[in-house]
Amino acid sequence: MSTQQELRERRRTRLRFQLRRKAGGRPRLSVFRSGKNIHAQVIDDVAGRTLASASTLDKSVRESGKTGADKAAAAAVGKLVAERALAAGVTQVVFDRGAYLYHGRVKALAEAAREGGLAF
Repeated sequence: MSTQQELRERRRTRLRFQLRRKAGGRPRLSVFRSGKNIHAQVIDDVAGRTLASASTLDKSVRESGKTGADKAAAAAVGKLVAERALAAGVTQVVFDRGAYLYHGRVKALAEAAREGGLAF
């Protein structure tokens, strides 16, 4: 029987393999979700550097909401990371949900990033 952590690691490995195949040189929008916060980064894997990032710990997002663990905060982070990515000259990305299911806060962040101007 597999534990929750092993299943999460298998999903992450499977997804990253598919992303490398299909990326075509595009940067990836990586999401990390914890119990209290959510973080997003636009990463250029070829150069090995972060182009843009945002999280619920940023001052602008923190002032607008009470908590970082809800869909509204995730949507705010999605819009903010889209703004910062567009300022860095990135318009197309590959969405890396990590080991998380595309549901709830992860989905809210992705939809807000799309509305903010990122294409994926």
